[in-house]
Amino acid sequence: MKYPLVLLVLAGLGLLGCDSVDPNSPLGKRQALFKEMLRTSEDLGGMLRGRLPFDEQAFASGAVRLDELTAQPWQHFPQVRDEGDSRARDEVWQRQARFQELADAQMASTRALAEAAARPPLQAKTLAPLVARVEADCKACHSEFRRY
Repeated sequence: MKYPLVLLVLAGLGLLGCDSVDPNSPLGKRQALFKEMLRTSEDLGGMLRGRLPFDEQAFASGAVRLDELTAQPWQHFPQVRDEGDSRARDEVWQRQARFQELADAQMASTRALAEAAARPPLQAKTLAPLVARVEADCKACHSEFRRY
């Protein structure tokens, strides 16, 4: 009785793995980058909102890292919709000029944040509007181009 049960459990676990995204595919690469961007951005916002202790050096490093990350995912959106469980709406491929416009805005806002974070002493009142701009740019793109 135990043998068939073990086989059933192993088969079920094997099927769970079939649903995963290939990390080397364009979809897998951009998902990984977006997740890292989110974690980095959340840490920066957390420092400014008091959820995390403010560490000037960590904030500056995080701002630079976010700027580096923000330049990367756009290259992993192929010219035609790719296969897989993407949260990207079809509009990404139908309105590529607008999508690129929002990507450019995102890159500009993270660049401005990184530049400000490179000029100590860092003050929350100076950085908060820049982080808010980064977050607003993320939201703008998600509103138009992401399925929830």
